[in-house]
Amino acid sequence: MPSVEQITAAVTEYAARISTGTAVEVAALYAEDATLEDPAGSEVRVGREAIAAFYSGLDGVETTMELLTLRVAGDTAAFHFRVTSTLPTGPIVVEPIDVMVFDERGLITSMRAIWNPTDMTTG
Repeated sequence: MPSVEQITAAVTEYAARISTGTAVEVAALYAEDATLEDPAGSEVRVGREAIAAFYSGLDGVETTMELLTLRVAGDTAAFHFRVTSTLPTGPIVVEPIDVMVFDERGLITSMRAIWNPTDMTTG
């Protein structure tokens, strides 16, 4: 089982890569056969390639992620954060809560994002 320190470091790195990395760099934090469900209830993406395709929407977009709260128990992290993306039409802000499970290497094996479109604000 990964340590609290491993998981904390992985979530911190995830925030950094969302802010400054590419889709491929974000997806590299996931295990090869990981799953991603963002938002919860939507299509589940399976595998690093599908996960990279999901994050490719952030490539070329000025995005910052601020970690607001992080809790770790066992192999699982739950965290509340703020993402601000600056689009040509103006900034969009959303504050989801993600739940991630990690393997013994500290790679993400599953991620579920808890949010819905009414949680997004503009300006």
